[in-house]
Amino acid sequence: MKKQTLVITILLHALLLITVYAFQGIIFPFIRVNGLVPLLLPIAATGIALYEGRYFGGITGLFAGILCDISFNNPVGTFTVLLTFTGLLIGTLADVIVLRGFVTYYLCCAAVLIVSAFVQIFPLIISLEQMERSIPIQALLSTTIQQTIYSLILAFPIWFFVRAVSKHTERVSPTGRTS
Repeated sequence: MKKQTLVITILLHALLLITVYAFQGIIFPFIRVNGLVPLLLPIAATGIALYEGRYFGGITGLFAGILCDISFNNPVGTFTVLLTFTGLLIGTLADVIVLRGFVTYYLCCAAVLIVSAFVQIFPLIISLEQMERSIPIQALLSTTIQQTIYSLILAFPIWFFVRAVSKHTERVSPTGRTS
C-alpha cells in the first residue's frame, strides 16, 4: 500500500509541476502584465517542499528548476541548482523547525522569488558593469520587484493546489517511513 501511495504522490506532484509549467511557459507569456512573466515554478517547488519535506522538496526542486531553465532560456543549470537547493533547504526546515501553514508558505515564496529574481538579473548587472551601463540598475531592480509582486499575487491560488495535493497524499519518504 505504501508503494502505491508513493506512486500516486509522485504522479500528483508531476501533474502539478507540468500544469504550472504550462501556465508559466505557455500561457502567461501571452498575458504579460507590464511586460512581465511571473515565476510560478519556484512557488510550486517551495510549496511542495514545505508540505512534503526534504525528499520531495529536493526532487521537485530539481525538476522545477529544469523546467524553469527551459521556460526562460537561462544558462543551463541556473534554476536547476537554485531550486534543488531551495527544495532541500525548505523541506529540511519544514521537517525540523518550521510550522507548515499559509503564512510560512507565503514568506518562503517571497524569499525564493527574491533570490530567483536576483539570479535572473545578476548576469545583466555584471555585463552592465563591463559595458557603458545602457540599462540603469534601478530599472533592473524595479523590474525584479514588479515581477516578484506579480508572482506573489499568483502564489495564493497555487497554494490551494499544493495544499490539496499534500492533503490527499500520505507523507512517505523514499526510505518507506510515513509521517
